[in-house]
Amino acid sequence: MEFLIITGLSGAGKSRAANVLEDLDYYCVDNLPIALMPRFAQLCMDAHGRYEKVALVTDVREREGFGQLLDVIDQVSDMDCSVKILYMDADIKTLVRRYKESRRPHPLAGRELSIEQAIEKEIELLAPIKARADYVVNSSKLTLGMLQNQLFSLFAGEGRRRELEVTVCSFGYKHGLPLEADLVFDARFLPNPFYVEALRPLTGLDRPVAEYVFSFQQTRTFMEKLAELMDFLLPLYIEEGKLGLTIAIGCTGGRHRSVAIASALGDYLRAKGVSCVNVNRDLGKA
Repeated sequence: MEFLIITGLSGAGKSRAANVLEDLDYYCVDNLPIALMPRFAQLCMDAHGRYEKVALVTDVREREGFGQLLDVIDQVSDMDCSVKILYMDADIKTLVRRYKESRRPHPLAGRELSIEQAIEKEIELLAPIKARADYVVNSSKLTLGMLQNQLFSLFAGEGRRRELEVTVCSFGYKHGLPLEADLVFDARFLPNPFYVEALRPLTGLDRPVAEYVFSFQQTRTFMEKLAELMDFLLPLYIEEGKLGLTIAIGCTGGRHRSVAIASALGDYLRAKGVSCVNVNRDLGKA
């Protein structure tokens, strides 16, 4: 069982790191009392593989008990667990700015200590743990996407690459825009199969409708430009740290043009190796 201790300076990004690790299939617990760590580790081991990767967030909020952390880590290591320490770091100037922006008090600050003095005291308290850490990540100049990339490279495992989960959703404007949409494309400029009597009862999933929609040059040009835009955007969304993207294609009723375009776009993305699902929101509506 992998046992990861996430610790470091308050405000350096421990909670964000835990969120990223959850996406990498770690079971994460925030602020578990240090004295309970060996018992918790034993419970996880007794689960017989249910918790293969566990991450625990702990810091000076533990107060007096925090000084026991290294001893407790040694106890857990003696239980045949693979224990490693991720230390989240940042410079004092960055931490002061973050605390001023969040308006939350530093755990060590009070009447006697300013925020800067509290951070300096925390750095001193955590020095032995930082020296023992297996990984030190300084988040001072990292965006969320950059932090995700760095943690992914450390903990994702060999052969695993970051993926963007894409949903291509067709919809009808008469039923309203999808609230979850990140990108919206309007297909109402295309010739409408609704006005072809033989095609009206069919949908964009039926071959005659799809062949009709794509028989027009403007449809093929639109599809080419849409594919080109996806080739440009998706790597940038991954680099920025986005984990999910919803692309909405709309027509009047959401049964013909948008469905055909969305289906073709989904097929294109899957052929490119993108993790993609299609959702036809209004396909069954009148």
